[in-house]
Amino acid sequence: MIRAATALLCTLLPTLALASGPRVQEMTLENGLAVIVKEDHRAPIVTSQVWYRVGSSYEHNGITGISHVLEHMMFKGTQKHGPNQFSRIVAANGGDDNAFTGRDYTAYYQNLASDRLEVAFELEADRMRNLNLAEEEFAKEVEVVKEERRLRTEDDPESLTSEQFNAVAYLASPYRIPVIGWAGDLESLAVSDLQQWSRQWYAPNNATLVVVGDVAPERVFDLARKHFGPLKAEVVSEVKVGTEPEQRGEKRIAVKAPAREPYLVLGYKATAVGHTEADWEPYALEMLAEILDGDSASRLSKNLVRGSEVAASANAGYSAFSRLPGMLLLEGTPAQGRTAAELEAALRAEVTRLREQPVSPEELERVRAQVTAAKIYEKDSVFAQAMQIGLLETVGLDWRLGETYVDRLSAVTPEQVQAVARKHLSDDNLTVAVLDPQPLEGKVERQAAAGARHEVR
Repeated sequence: MIRAATALLCTLLPTLALASGPRVQEMTLENGLAVIVKEDHRAPIVTSQVWYRVGSSYEHNGITGISHVLEHMMFKGTQKHGPNQFSRIVAANGGDDNAFTGRDYTAYYQNLASDRLEVAFELEADRMRNLNLAEEEFAKEVEVVKEERRLRTEDDPESLTSEQFNAVAYLASPYRIPVIGWAGDLESLAVSDLQQWSRQWYAPNNATLVVVGDVAPERVFDLARKHFGPLKAEVVSEVKVGTEPEQRGEKRIAVKAPAREPYLVLGYKATAVGHTEADWEPYALEMLAEILDGDSASRLSKNLVRGSEVAASANAGYSAFSRLPGMLLLEGTPAQGRTAAELEAALRAEVTRLREQPVSPEELERVRAQVTAAKIYEKDSVFAQAMQIGLLETVGLDWRLGETYVDRLSAVTPEQVQAVARKHLSDDNLTVAVLDPQPLEGKVERQAAAGARHEVR
């Protein structure tokens, strides 16, 4: 998993403060490939990441899940390299590689000793335009994805509830599409669909190459010209996305599935950077989510898990950086002997408190300190630094926003937190999903272990 990989890298790398500001250089090849290089010479390692501007939010009914299936097929070889040779070559050079698909992107990465960077470039450039989409390999791999869906969604009651929640919460936004795709679409997917999808989106002018580590930018640019420069650009049509209509009342959904305990999801439609006139709003929402669920001293943990003991777990999440506006999410599991209705009431009470009472300066300062510390520690990982750059660029924002993130959060005031709570966290803007546990009836709960390689987000 990406989160686990990031945590591992943060543990392995030395925790040192940056001696100076970030040294980032960028260029665009003649074929449109954006190349961004950030120097970090604290260890002789490098991460190379290729980000494509395509994910589940680019899909439509009939081919949902195609971006994730194509991610799987990217490891099945080219005319030059046979199936699964890619990862073996990386491993033989002392590195590791992986990939992940999200709503707004698909990305591939290699972590290597810095003197082996060219290995990653040669392999990624080869499969960017020369992927061998063989019918027999596709037939096998799509079955792997179907099983992955069964394990990670259909046999996981919380994931199943979240999938149903998104499908109901969004009317027009393609964020209603599950990254792994709908089961019926996976059944009808054909290798010809993948061939067209790959040719349309896996082009140099629809990608960003991010390199962070112990490298010299000019050397990276030379290698990029050598390996990616000869690749031809593609005509990439702009995807028109419908505007999510204003929600006109609370939505509710009950999901019945075999499970041991209830589960609850509350989602409030929210904004994102680049989608609001007041540019501070997304950062205030980030702080609001941290106030609710930043650490063990946050409100949900203190008030619902340890205080009233209504929740066995309770979490909040929001991302300011996405291609389209998303949601501020609250989710949790009631404690033994408590009900989903009681947990919902407690979560909504915390939201009401944020709307009616300004956060104290002391609480805001505590939260601000923990967020700042987390971002500083993130600098210890070349992988995390590259992730930040790649994500921002791929969702249509500027990588420099990541460098100002802490400053923007530091400028958030108690009044602004209350203002976004009042604006976005209204009952008319809320969708609620409740998992209604059904008897297991001897059902064996299978672990979602279908592939440590591929991460679905």
